[in-house]
Amino acid sequence: MEQVKLAVIGTGEMAAHHFESIVTNQNVQLVGVCDTNRERANAAGSNRNVPVYYDYHELLERSGAGAVVIATPHFSHTPISIGALRRGIHVLVEKPIAAEARDATAMIGAYNTGRFHYPTLVFATNFVLRARDLWQRVRQIVAQGAIGRLMRATWVVTDWFRTQAYFDSADWRATWRGEGGGLLLNQAVHNLDLYHWLFGLPSRVRGFASLGKYHDIEVEDEVTVLFEHENGMLGHLIASTAESPGTNRLEVVGELGRIVVEDERVTFDENQSATSKVISSSTDRFATIPSKRSVVDLRHRGDPDYKRIFDNFIDAIQFGEELIAPAVEGHASVSLANAITMSSLREKSIELPLDEEEYHELLNGLIGDLDGKT
Repeated sequence: MEQVKLAVIGTGEMAAHHFESIVTNQNVQLVGVCDTNRERANAAGSNRNVPVYYDYHELLERSGAGAVVIATPHFSHTPISIGALRRGIHVLVEKPIAAEARDATAMIGAYNTGRFHYPTLVFATNFVLRARDLWQRVRQIVAQGAIGRLMRATWVVTDWFRTQAYFDSADWRATWRGEGGGLLLNQAVHNLDLYHWLFGLPSRVRGFASLGKYHDIEVEDEVTVLFEHENGMLGHLIASTAESPGTNRLEVVGELGRIVVEDERVTFDENQSATSKVISSSTDRFATIPSKRSVVDLRHRGDPDYKRIFDNFIDAIQFGEELIAPAVEGHASVSLANAITMSSLREKSIELPLDEEEYHELLNGLIGDLDGKT
């Protein structure tokens, strides 16, 4: 089968992972690299003996690429993706797919239009945690109803520790204009994606986001969130880039038991009776429900997460394989991040689906206020 001709747009830190995946995939031919930073682009092209471009429009028109990897700052994901999809070029875009839900909606619209002309068009995103056996197992347990009707999900994920040097490494990082947010869009967006993937979108969000609490940055570095679902389930997210040692623990509680995910292990406590049944029918005022515990160690082994996502992208192009992380599902995590930010700044709960234009105006106001101070 003919190799997929692929180009990489953006040659910074994340691109290094994609170049590693390209080298180890015999079904891919790298045909170009692109970056507005000429020195970085030249180095990437020279190291791999491929043409170099400084403008993505030129790459899309002249490189002959049938697929692109987009590893650029968040706001540029939208125009580059749309430009590629309109030409029938397959896209693997870094997370988040966009900084704003409004932009994500436009990207999905371009993809749907593109599919009308190019039915096999592939649009994927790099939500690497979906590739892990650990999270696929949790999703299987929840989807099969093994813990019954969901009651609560609580995720403490404070192991996203970052130093000031990290945020100072690029002028676009941790700014409203350059990144559109902080912890929610750049680190915990993985957790927001998994939350939606496991439990669906909530109907209401109340967020508390601290801006530059522990770092000299404009955007949030600590977040606490309450999610309310139509079926009565409550969700909680506590995230930080300032705690060490951090915690990464998810508890999922249903009427038939509990799942705890921590240290790459899934602990499943399966009740002998549903809590609702015992609550309503037991004559014992202090009744307890016997449960059976099973523990599965799903420590990550084998290929790196990013390689699994990349290889899956190529297999989707060549063989029609189902995507692990479809980019259209990336809209949910962006929408949640935007809603949490709006909730915190407006000091009120935000109903979903998000009013995308209202959030756009809010973000523009944040950018304008800071521009006015400089």
